[in-house]
Amino acid sequence: MYERLLDKTLAPTFTELLNYSGPSREWWLELDAYLQNEFSAKQQIRFPYGNKYGWSTKYSVKNRHICDVFAEKEAFAVHLRVSNDCLDAIYDDLSDEAKKICDAKYPCSEGGWITYRVLSQEQLTEVKKILRAKICLSILKSQKR
Repeated sequence: MYERLLDKTLAPTFTELLNYSGPSREWWLELDAYLQNEFSAKQQIRFPYGNKYGWSTKYSVKNRHICDVFAEKEAFAVHLRVSNDCLDAIYDDLSDEAKKICDAKYPCSEGGWITYRVLSQEQLTEVKKILRAKICLSILKSQKR
């Protein structure tokens, strides 16, 4: 369950990644449209982080990495680094499930890495909320420089 595409020699297309995610395909398409339409995000198919992660679609805004979306059997998982400032700004508005995922982040510098598996519309809504906060905070910080 939730197996990833781990053969580094077989580069998939975006359509193949979507199809692999099965019933979650429509939610991934919604997330893709959200990132591209709202934030002009660019996507790139890649095999990041080593052999256990598999193929993903990387999303970036103005050359800043936003997240990777990993194709999984019957699902997809959004993997992103978030700052504590970002989480503090939205934490009270997150569901209990999203709070647990954020609380269990892998620590890194002034924040950490979270992986959020999307299996429902509600989970997609939470992911979009986290991504919006991350992108908006990132844009604000870059404008201050």
